[in-house]
Amino acid sequence: MEYLIGKNIDELQQIAVTAGLPLFAGKQLAEWLYKKRAVTFDEMTNISIKGRQICANRFVIGRTKPVAAVESKDGTKKFLFQVGQEHVETVLIPEEDRHTLCISTQAGCRMRCAFCMTGTLGFRKHLTAAEMLNQILTVDSMINGSLTNLVLMGEGEPMDNLDEVLRTLTILTAPWGYGWSPKRITVSSVGIMPQLARFLNESDCHLAISLHNPFHSERETIMPAEKAYPIADTINELKQYDFSHQRRLSFEYICWGGMNDTLRHAKELVRLLKGLPCRMNLIRFHEGKENEQYTVNNTTLHFPSSDEKQMIWLRDYLTDHGITTTIRRSRGEDILAACGMLVNALKK
Repeated sequence: MEYLIGKNIDELQQIAVTAGLPLFAGKQLAEWLYKKRAVTFDEMTNISIKGRQICANRFVIGRTKPVAAVESKDGTKKFLFQVGQEHVETVLIPEEDRHTLCISTQAGCRMRCAFCMTGTLGFRKHLTAAEMLNQILTVDSMINGSLTNLVLMGEGEPMDNLDEVLRTLTILTAPWGYGWSPKRITVSSVGIMPQLARFLNESDCHLAISLHNPFHSERETIMPAEKAYPIADTINELKQYDFSHQRRLSFEYICWGGMNDTLRHAKELVRLLKGLPCRMNLIRFHEGKENEQYTVNNTTLHFPSSDEKQMIWLRDYLTDHGITTTIRRSRGEDILAACGMLVNALKK
């Protein structure tokens, strides 16, 4: 049967009317689904028994528990959710003052970035808004509603599934939905246009661009999307938007020794991003056995992680030249939960 979560307020009101309920029952359904996080129709006590039964005959709530879970030595938790015939992974990153959830927007990914273990899965499935929301609602309920931040940085390219991503973001930020501020949500992308422009126009959530190399020819070698969507064109488009106030633009930059952490790369990053209010997050490369090397155009590429000293130098150089830069602390690497390591290992 059809899932009820993932429906917007107009759709829930129509469902209510069809079930013989008053129009305002649609708002009650939304409150039970998104604020009270009901998992059964029996919990919806301010809706008539008859109305609940009619809804139950046509819909299921759509809440499912993870089929597996594992915890890292640093406290990071990874969950495996079944989505149709596929599986996706979701990562909870606890800190002293916050709980951040990293969700998947697709099963697998078609971007096939050379350094990303998730890319080895290929594309399996677009997730529906219900399947994305289930990751959020379920994990948040498991931690007693203490989730503070959300990042769409798990499996998949969000702009490749934009309609369902935008539906999810609407439900998360609408007063009748989850009621979150869009400033608590960050969406990542390799820079797919024109979907990226649509996201910027239809959402107020933060944006993170996976950059990783400022030179077209070098980025194209490791990120096939560069061929169709050059990073220089993406950045020129971003410069048309106002990021000087509440909305944050950041760039993700995995560091490889001698490959993209040199003075030549640093100077080009400064040139490329000049005049664009943004942050840079440097990420230590997480070496997994499935992506220690990659063959493209009959050439085998190796990805040696930058050492700490070089990453600190790059951070300081960029910051001194006007780009606020931080080194992101790695979490969950021992359970394949860190950046680029989601390969549904819990399923194996």
